[in-house]
Amino acid sequence: MSSPQTARAIAASVNAGTSARTAVDAALARAAADTTNAIIRVHGARAQAAAAAVDARIAAGERLPLAGVPITIKDNLCLTGVEATACSKILTGFVAPYTATAVARLEAAGAVVVATTNMDEFAFGSSNETSAYGPVRNPKDPTRIPGGSSGGSAAAVAAGIVPVSLGSDTGGSIRQPASLCGVVGLKPTYGRVSRYGLIAFGSSLDQIGPLATDVADTALVLEAMAGHDANDSTSAARSAAGLAAAGQGGSLSGLRIGYVAAHAQGLAPAVARQLETAKRRLAEAGATLVPVELKHERYAIAVYYVLATGEASSNLSRFDGVRFGHRTANPESLHTLYAQSRAEGFGREAKRRIMLGTYVLSTGYYDAYYRKAQQVRRLILQDYERAFTQCDALLGPVSPTTAFRLGEKLSDPLQMYLSDIFTIATNLAGVPAISVPFGADEQGLPIGMQLQAAQWADAGLLRIAAGLEALGRA
Repeated sequence: MSSPQTARAIAASVNAGTSARTAVDAALARAAADTTNAIIRVHGARAQAAAAAVDARIAAGERLPLAGVPITIKDNLCLTGVEATACSKILTGFVAPYTATAVARLEAAGAVVVATTNMDEFAFGSSNETSAYGPVRNPKDPTRIPGGSSGGSAAAVAAGIVPVSLGSDTGGSIRQPASLCGVVGLKPTYGRVSRYGLIAFGSSLDQIGPLATDVADTALVLEAMAGHDANDSTSAARSAAGLAAAGQGGSLSGLRIGYVAAHAQGLAPAVARQLETAKRRLAEAGATLVPVELKHERYAIAVYYVLATGEASSNLSRFDGVRFGHRTANPESLHTLYAQSRAEGFGREAKRRIMLGTYVLSTGYYDAYYRKAQQVRRLILQDYERAFTQCDALLGPVSPTTAFRLGEKLSDPLQMYLSDIFTIATNLAGVPAISVPFGADEQGLPIGMQLQAAQWADAGLLRIAAGLEALGRA
């Protein structure tokens, strides 16, 4: 499947007079022909009506930054009048009564939603194998996973269906599939993008972000959807101006790029080689490499799976078979209604996380687990704050390996959880991070490098990412 134009090229063409239907119809055709199971719903009539509305706005003299750009959205993002299930049976039949703020802002900028993408159920997973719609296949090798939980969004971009897709990142769920599929994936600073209309996993960790073919498109989309939202009290009143320009890159000379020596341990040989190549090329481009220490990072996975499961258990308590979604047939009592609806509606991984989360929040265990995890989370953030007094960005791997085979880790949840070992601390600290394609292994499977920056330093992160992207193509 041939790759579509960049979002920038499509917007320029539509703003110059080309009909938005041209790009939208082509994307709809590609979505309908998807063979990776990345696409679970195609919104043909809605997308064509939206394209016509974009054409009318252009004819009236407007100039739109994302004019006619076809996009896909993850199944945990609400879109008015469209089913949103978070790829769980428990939400079968739920039709969103409103549109997520991030999506609405992209539509206001001229983007057109053409389809909804597959994901791990409620974003619980690292391989996109827990979905009620079945697993997604990596476009680079259909026997392998695309990463998760935003695997469908990453695959949609990697397969050339759309130039941009939206995902959500709770512990690496944008960056890890971006790395394994060979696209760019950005987790903005927590609070940079409104979470209103995102079906929640972990409310203190979730952040919506873009996946795209290059850093410049990623930055363009971020600028269009960022900013304060009165519907989300955790969204910050920070200006988004300059983010798109930052994605065009700049000189790397004089920048301080930090790295954690321990991150080189336990990597697949090809990933380790590409990490060293990235360091060398950054140094050759004039950057100074600075060793830093994140001494509490080794606790990140334990902290994350206490906090994230606790928040997930609380958030998923609303799915009870009464208000919306799946309801068991002919329950004998109210208790049976609740128990059977949830037993039938939730998948194995969702049940596992609900049970873990309920345990760590329960009387007698809250202080021992949840409160202690919050205290260590603060130490992790302080480590990052110290590190960013020594460097402008941190360089490291995204995933310890390239894409593994479908089914390879499903029977071992702990091994699956370790897939996110390099991405989880980012969410605990609320800092921005991006995955940039940087070479491949001997089998041609993509490898991504991660850059992290201080809170609200998204613009600087994008500039450095654009520079790293150029070095990766050299």
